[in-house]
Amino acid sequence: MGLRRLADFLIGTGLVASFGWSFPAAAQATGKSIYCCEVGGQPVCGDVLPLACYGRAYRELSPQGTVRREVQVPMTAEELARRDEELRRRRLLDAEALKQQRVDRALLETYRSLEDLETRRDRELAELDRSIDTLRHREGELIQRQRDLIREAAVSDARHMRQDISDDIRNLDSEIVAQRTVIDVKLREREAVRSRFEEDRRRYVELTRPAPRSSSPLPPRR
Repeated sequence: MGLRRLADFLIGTGLVASFGWSFPAAAQATGKSIYCCEVGGQPVCGDVLPLACYGRAYRELSPQGTVRREVQVPMTAEELARRDEELRRRRLLDAEALKQQRVDRALLETYRSLEDLETRRDRELAELDRSIDTLRHREGELIQRQRDLIREAAVSDARHMRQDISDDIRNLDSEIVAQRTVIDVKLREREAVRSRFEEDRRRYVELTRPAPRSSSPLPPRR
C-alpha cells in the first residue's frame, strides 16, 4: 500500500497498524500527530515515530488524517557527497555567470561601437610597434658600436688600448643582452594586447548581434 493512500486506509479501517487502537478517536482525543511509514507494504504508525520507520520515508498526519509533512528517506554518505558536489558545481557556475555578466557590461560601456574598439586596438598596437622599433634601432646601434670596437682592437698596437677596447666590448655585450630582453618583453606585451582585443572584438560582436527574426509562416495554398 502506498503512503499516499495511507490516511484513507487508516480512516477507512479505524485502526493504526501494529497498535490496534482507533486512529480518529485516539488521535483526536490527544491532539497529537501520527507518524506513519510503510514496512513490507504495510503501514506502521504511532504518536511518536516508530522504530521501524527510522531510516525510511514517513509522513506526519494530523488527528483528522490530513498530511502535515512528508519526510524523505535519509540520504546515504555517497548521496550526500554527490549532492554537495552538485551544489558546489552550481555555485561555481553561478559565480562564473555573474563574472561574465560584469565583464560583458564593462565591455559594452567601454566601446561605443565596433569601429571604436578597432580604432583603440590599432592605436595601442601602433604605440607598441613604435616602442619596439626604437628599441631595435638602439640594439642595432650597440651592435654596430661593438663591431667598430672589434675592428679597432684588431689594428691597435698598444696593449693598454686593446685592453680598454676589450672592456668596452664586454660592456656592450651586457647592454645588447639587456636591450634584447626589453624587446622580448615588449613583443609579449604586444601579443597580449592583440589577443585581448581579438577576444573583446569577438565577444562584442556576439553581444551586439541583432536577434534573429522569426520567419513568418507561408500563406496557405489555394
